[in-house]
Amino acid sequence: MTDSPSTPFRQIRALYTPDTITVYQAYSAEIAEPALASQNLSTSPNFLFNRTTWIKPSWNWMMYRSGYSYKSPLQSRILAITMKRERFEHLLSLACVTHGRLSEEERSRPVRVQWDPERSVDMQKLEYRSIQIGVGKGISEVWVKEWVEGIEDVTERARRVKELVDEGKVEEARMLVPEERPYPLSKELEEWLKMV
Repeated sequence: MTDSPSTPFRQIRALYTPDTITVYQAYSAEIAEPALASQNLSTSPNFLFNRTTWIKPSWNWMMYRSGYSYKSPLQSRILAITMKRERFEHLLSLACVTHGRLSEEERSRPVRVQWDPERSVDMQKLEYRSIQIGVGKGISEVWVKEWVEGIEDVTERARRVKELVDEGKVEEARMLVPEERPYPLSKELEEWLKMV
């Protein structure tokens, strides 16, 4: 992952291919197990479409948010979720950037975006921001049933990263972090997401 002093204040960094992008979310075992078996997040009745799901392209931000999967039983399994890049970008085009009070129009949007301080592999706060994308009830079912291409359990990898960090082996831990690169967006999307 880029930790350069020249990293823009707001930038999406992600693991991606020419066709797909990987985002992360932490779930309970009751949601994760059936989701992995069926490759569908909504297989478990515990998955609620009327609740916003916050997905993150940044591995380190996911580790921070979930405590490397140890923060809560509700976040005990970390899933890497693959989706088509055009679907990801469409999701972003439906978003409003949350910053204080929202207007009526902003509240009506099905997707929310937050820019939070990025974290290093050992959870130090960095000077630039990482994106969180809230998939709301207005689009959650479409996202889950049509836009998710694949689901992988990365919990053990997350826990190994924590073990290495706890042992002071930060460089070794960094080697386990997926190779994230700046994600290219159109100028229109960058402006929409308040990146410029």
